[in-house]
Amino acid sequence: MASVRKQIVAMGGGSFGAEPEGSCLDAYVLELSGKPRPKICFLPTASGDAAMYITKFYEAFGERAQATHLGLFGRPRTDMAAMLTGQDIIYVGGGNTANMLAVWRVHGVDRILREAWARGVILTGVSAGMICWFEAGVTDSFGPLNALRDGLHVLPGSACPHYDGEQDRRPTYHRLVRAGFPPGYAADDGAALHFVDTSLEVCVASRPTAGVYRVAADGEAITETALPVRLLG
Repeated sequence: MASVRKQIVAMGGGSFGAEPEGSCLDAYVLELSGKPRPKICFLPTASGDAAMYITKFYEAFGERAQATHLGLFGRPRTDMAAMLTGQDIIYVGGGNTANMLAVWRVHGVDRILREAWARGVILTGVSAGMICWFEAGVTDSFGPLNALRDGLHVLPGSACPHYDGEQDRRPTYHRLVRAGFPPGYAADDGAALHFVDTSLEVCVASRPTAGVYRVAADGEAITETALPVRLLG
């Protein structure tokens, strides 16, 4: 039997929450499923299951996919493992990454997501939904931008979203990596990294100026390498 193709599409910013007219990044993820109406589940945990965010998700995907969502505030009334591992795509929304990870771990969603990935369910997300798959990331979960060091460790290294969208993101990431933070990837709003297994396969963007960068330390210096990006749409 062919090995399972394990995929993660980590978006730095954009997607349906910011591009209601239609996100090329979202369309790219749907196409990866190879199905005309893939099953897609939204995890809005980082936003506290915000009702407006959930509504926007259904507006964006309701006609193109078999869309559902999993709320974790209140009392989840479903078999979460069966629900998530039975999807074609799991989409993680933005918000407070630290809170999201804590809630996931209480309910065992962190373990279920790893199982879903191992089974070939496509994992994707924006902002918090980019950071969470890595070992570490740059987050505003605690107020000012700072280090988050307890990601899911599905992908090695660190991640920084909104690289061009918030002026403090780049200097904060550089400072952290220079001080020993794991090297990793930064993505502008409108850019995404597509991983197969744990290797970066391609970088894509919905905006002509959106970039993706490999960020590492070389002694006291920071090396920031712009990666090739394929413009979508």
